[in-house]
Amino acid sequence: MTTKEKIIEEALTLFSTRGYKGTSVKNVADAVGIKDSSLYKHFKSKKEIFDTIVKEMQNRMSGLSPVAGLASGDCKAEANAYGKLNIDGLRILSRQIFLFYLKDDFVSRFWRMAMMEQYHSPEIYKIYHRIFMEESITYQANLFREMTRQGYFISIDPEIMAVSFYSPIFFLLTKYMGEPEEEETALISLDKQVEEFCRIYWNPNR
Repeated sequence: MTTKEKIIEEALTLFSTRGYKGTSVKNVADAVGIKDSSLYKHFKSKKEIFDTIVKEMQNRMSGLSPVAGLASGDCKAEANAYGKLNIDGLRILSRQIFLFYLKDDFVSRFWRMAMMEQYHSPEIYKIYHRIFMEESITYQANLFREMTRQGYFISIDPEIMAVSFYSPIFFLLTKYMGEPEEEETALISLDKQVEEFCRIYWNPNR
């Protein structure tokens, strides 16, 4: 790991425990084991460190489709793949999203930081809502719109379906983010939510 990467890692850890405002450049430098002056060779300010963390988070979110075994960017192919798998496909999708957020250490620390700081920073509030709400709902709405077009779902507003699908994931993440030992309990609850989702929206004539 390079010094720049260490700075990002230690800064995110501190931001997720002390908060962005509660962390100084000196705190980050001390955690890395370098002097303040050495840190400034890599980043001009704490804000630049934060912006780099946000970019890394966005890159990881962009990589969610390949992690989940999806054809990246091919909504028609994804819809067809999940549709053929029926409830098992949606169970896979929900588990992949949930575990991605829960088990990726960078993502979980970013989540904690954003949850903490959204009430103190309008910028972080917007970032938090965009990454963890708006972009997730948009992706799932597009997927469900295509699955409806292909006949897998009954004809319902895809955004309503997306919110119904994502809300339990978001709730369970909020509940279990600090309790990784409860992962299996969370997944069982998630599976039940997916079953109910399919009972409501799946096209019985497919």
